[in-house]
Amino acid sequence: MSYNLRILCDVILPDRTIRIWDGSGRVFLDVEGNLYRAAQFSEDALQQIEAAINGEAYTLSLSLIALPQMAGDEVWEYDETTPISGSTFIVKIQTVDQYEQPEGEPEVVFTGLIDNLAVTDQGVEDEEDGDRWESIVTIEVTNRFTLRTLANGAVLSDVDQRERSKVLNPSAPDDLFCVRVPRYLNATIRWPNW
Repeated sequence: MSYNLRILCDVILPDRTIRIWDGSGRVFLDVEGNLYRAAQFSEDALQQIEAAINGEAYTLSLSLIALPQMAGDEVWEYDETTPISGSTFIVKIQTVDQYEQPEGEPEVVFTGLIDNLAVTDQGVEDEEDGDRWESIVTIEVTNRFTLRTLANGAVLSDVDQRERSKVLNPSAPDDLFCVRVPRYLNATIRWPNW
């Protein structure tokens, strides 16, 4: 019996929830009856998701590609009227059977807050339809392990870092990074002698 995986993403916006899955084709229906629309992630986005799943990524940058320019314009206009920064973004993995039906509950592998949204248009040459424009929507998501520096290069204080961590991941334990690092100031690292 062979099983496949689906990467599901929930974008919880102020007035609605957008659900997408990585792939093309039909709508995917999960065990709770939620509809996930097909979307194409860039190859780099899939590597970013893998790094997030492995705990190696503190930010996640996902790019949805090959969107019609009209859809890209809609996303940009929505962000202009209802800013999506701070909205929750959840990545889940769902096991499906040979009939593409979900098997059990999906596993949440990454949760963060949307930090930025960028929409870019590019021209595409198509032999059948001629030249046309497509949009790329890039969403940057942060979690509690976001870099501890500000955009201007200043380092966050211990108090600032703890408060930022509470906002980004309220259910996580207190962030003690700034307490632990000074302990290693005088530590000697020894490599094993075989």
